[in-house]
Amino acid sequence: MTEDRQILDIQKNLFDESRSSLRKYQDLVIGSRSLMALLKYEFIITFFSAVPGALGLVLRRLTYPWLLGRVGRNVVFGVNTILRHPHKISMGDNVVVDDNCLLDAKGDSNHGITIGSGVFIGRNSILHCKNGDIVLGDHVNIGFNCDITSSNYVEIGEKVLVAAYSYIVGGGHDFSLSDVAIIDQKRVAKGIKIEANAWIGAGVTVLDGVTIGTGTVVGAGAVVTSDLPSNSIAVGAPAKVTRSR
Repeated sequence: MTEDRQILDIQKNLFDESRSSLRKYQDLVIGSRSLMALLKYEFIITFFSAVPGALGLVLRRLTYPWLLGRVGRNVVFGVNTILRHPHKISMGDNVVVDDNCLLDAKGDSNHGITIGSGVFIGRNSILHCKNGDIVLGDHVNIGFNCDITSSNYVEIGEKVLVAAYSYIVGGGHDFSLSDVAIIDQKRVAKGIKIEANAWIGAGVTVLDGVTIGTGTVVGAGAVVTSDLPSNSIAVGAPAKVTRSR
């Protein structure tokens, strides 16, 4: 786990009147003010992201690597896979990114999204950086409709199962001042670590600052608010250890 990090204020950047709409788009989506990077991104996303069927799979396999930082062999991108700050996204071999996923490596000082080999990311899932980093180890399986947000560091170890509708929240709001709106108070993040071979059940929420130990099982619908030891089984809201494996 790394130190607290101030969260990038995306809304402030979005409504910054000192920048043109084009500059905002380049900063928030492309991650570069290079004209060539803009034209390449627009061409590939416009003409290939929504192409259906086998033809679309082939076209995205050929063209998406032009945008990404690193791509291994045999990587599949489903229909409407959206990329933001794509040059800060890297992935290994035999990765599947299913339909309608968002990989957003946004940030002004982060490394972005690193995906290992043999990883599956289910449809409609979001990997979203707010100046943080996301690391998925080899053979991680992310179910459909999951949301992984990082404002500091979210690390998911090898062979971790994350079931559908799970929410891994690597950041939060300070709410210590009652006379200041929560949205106006500072936002900091401690980071999240899920160690190898864990199983995160369907609809689980993992809050910021948590470490889940190796081989731990978190029951469906649980809310993880504190560290869980290795090889334990935890359920409930907040999640409590009921027994060891």
